[in-house]
Amino acid sequence: METSPVTCHTLEEFYHIDGHTFEKQYKETLSGFRDWEQLCHAEKWILFPANIGPHLAIDESSLSNGELYTFVTNRDRHTRAESLVAAVAGTKSEDVIQVLKHIGEKAREAVEEVTLDLSDSMRRIVTIAFPKARRVIDRFHIQKLACDAVQEIRIAHRWDALQESNDGMEECKHAGKPYTPFRFPNGDTRPELLARSRYLLFKSAEKWTEKQKERAEILFKEYPDIQMAYGLAHSLRMIFAKNTIKDAARLSMARWYNKVDESRIKSFNVIAATFYEHYDDILNFYNNRASNAAAESFNAKIKLFRANAKGVADRKCFLFRLAKIYGYPH
Repeated sequence: METSPVTCHTLEEFYHIDGHTFEKQYKETLSGFRDWEQLCHAEKWILFPANIGPHLAIDESSLSNGELYTFVTNRDRHTRAESLVAAVAGTKSEDVIQVLKHIGEKAREAVEEVTLDLSDSMRRIVTIAFPKARRVIDRFHIQKLACDAVQEIRIAHRWDALQESNDGMEECKHAGKPYTPFRFPNGDTRPELLARSRYLLFKSAEKWTEKQKERAEILFKEYPDIQMAYGLAHSLRMIFAKNTIKDAARLSMARWYNKVDESRIKSFNVIAATFYEHYDDILNFYNNRASNAAAESFNAKIKLFRANAKGVADRKCFLFRLAKIYGYPH
């Protein structure tokens, strides 16, 4: 329990003990929780200055009931012991900066690179707390924006198709006729076509199955705007996958901007404007091809631990367990 996210409920299953009683004994006597040096402020923040390194990640995660915490982790520790640098309640930049300033200025200035998402608050935290660090926007957040834009167009068409279908059923009902929906050659009705196309739009065309290829052909013929949006999302994905030099990526991104401008798709114009605001931070990906995978991995471990514990009843104790596993040396 000291070095892995094992819960008392899990031990109950394997060792036939009373998990509830053991949980109390562990918390009050065995663990040292009551003597923890960070107990008095643990619900607001915990900090491990010794765990700071040249490559950090910052992200937010929910502990319970949607209550967000900002986590700063050391990417080089790969979400193992001594990987947690700080956990601060909330996402307010001023609060996080105040906590991080407990770390010595020299140590903070030694940070070379921080990966983050497109959040303005995260950007401000990194700029002030780690003034000499290079900011790197996680490419997967960027690609997700483009995928969401494609899905937004598909969903809008689906609502229209459902309304059209409902209107057709209503007309047939008043006319006393049976309703027979139109079906495409693959057997899909129009609402079904749009609903069943969701997952293929997340994938590259070369990864489609034969049925997905058939469905995509029909979809793109019926909805050219979805095809155009899919092409823009795919070409953005390829910019990150194929380019290895920042200057080449800069040129590819400029061409992509031109395509977006020509498409006149509103959601992609918004994405392009967002990229413009974070242009240098996005292109910094090509220095080391760094991503926020370490932070996402840490978030996934928190969620799994929370699920195994059947929720977070005591937030301080939960953070103490996280600190024992990821904050202190084993």
